[in-house]
Amino acid sequence: MELGEQLQKLRVQKNMSREELAQEMNVSRQAVYKWENNKGYPDIENLIKLSELYEVTLDELIKNDRTFQKKISIDEDKKKENDLTGPGFYIGIIFVCFGLFIDLGSYSIGITILGFLTMAFYEDLKKIFWNVKKDFNEQ
Repeated sequence: MELGEQLQKLRVQKNMSREELAQEMNVSRQAVYKWENNKGYPDIENLIKLSELYEVTLDELIKNDRTFQKKISIDEDKKKENDLTGPGFYIGIIFVCFGLFIDLGSYSIGITILGFLTMAFYEDLKKIFWNVKKDFNEQ
């Protein structure tokens, strides 16, 4: 059974409408529709909320959906690839070099620190940006 079918079955067992589930999950009714019709997948935070709401384990939710398991595997592989080859690393290096080699007084230290922070937290900042954008588009 695919994840969407499983989610729909569990929602019906709880006697909830899509609207009620959407309100409980703080997502749109359309998002719930997409999940239940395999047109999209919930993110990990929503999967955890769903498993708690439906009182099932994450394994029970996703173990029979091969497509979703492949998507998770592909996403993990992409994340591993982006650790040192992503744009955040190179942007950070540029800031660090700029801060170290160009004398701008006290600004040089700030630019260098900005470079290190960019290298360290680029992926986190990107995720925050995409989540805000996704939330904006769902409304």
